[in-house]
Amino acid sequence: MIALRMVEPILDISFWQRILFSIICGAIIGIERQLRNKPIDIRTSILICLGTSLYIYLGWHVAGPSTDMTRVLGQIVTGIGFLGAGVIITTGGGLVSGVTSAAVVYLLAAIGSAIGFGFYSVALSISLVALFVLIGVEWLEEFVIELRHTPRK
Repeated sequence: MIALRMVEPILDISFWQRILFSIICGAIIGIERQLRNKPIDIRTSILICLGTSLYIYLGWHVAGPSTDMTRVLGQIVTGIGFLGAGVIITTGGGLVSGVTSAAVVYLLAAIGSAIGFGFYSVALSISLVALFVLIGVEWLEEFVIELRHTPRK
């Protein structure tokens, strides 16, 4: 009976949908991070999405639909915080770097959790919004910096 339950997810289309969406959403954000030589690259982004979606999937399928999935979700949030904290670096001069990468880790876990719950459109939408924020806000920051350095007439 247990061996049969282990094979079932492989035959389940929703299992493969979660994997596919985890790869797509992780890659959307990971490519941008990779192009900027950030510590959270394509591979890491995909793995974070895959891992969190798998935890949600397993929690739901092992414990059953009557399980309080917010407990599983809460543990994911706690665990991913440690991974994000590991990305933040403080230099000798007191400068802190890696905060955006840590935020990306946090967001990737949320996206993976949405995928795990089957909210594919939410996960894809947030991935695209995150890409817009990572790219678009940088343009806005550069514009503001240029304004600050432009002499007033």
